[in-house]
Amino acid sequence: FGIIGALLGHIIMGYDLSIISIFGMIALCGVVINGGLVYTVTANKYNEARDNPYNAALEAALRRFRPIVLTALTTFFGLAPMIFEQSIQARFLVPMAISLGYGILFSTVIILILTPCLYVISQDLSSFIKPKH
Repeated sequence: FGIIGALLGHIIMGYDLSIISIFGMIALCGVVINGGLVYTVTANKYNEARDNPYNAALEAALRRFRPIVLTALTTFFGLAPMIFEQSIQARFLVPMAISLGYGILFSTVIILILTPCLYVISQDLSSFIKPKH
């Protein structure tokens, strides 16, 4: 999902994709995976304590909302000067910054909405396949 955000960022900013853009997308994958892991580990911890996947997903989303959003926003605003840089010396790095910045913004929204839904679905399927004794 981060790659979709990176592509949208290139369209919005009017830049073509390049090898440097792809390097930004590779770096983006690490940041996106980190956000998903932070959420999933927290949800698993609450699921073990409460044994209710819906409440665990909700509690993890409430507890991890601020760290996930702040990480994404600080990364985007840290990249913003490079994204909007007009100097010739920085022109080759702008596509990488666009890939990272816009990809992080887009994927953060997806992490906060889609990941809890998928977590509850996976836990329901798991309990259906392995019923408790």
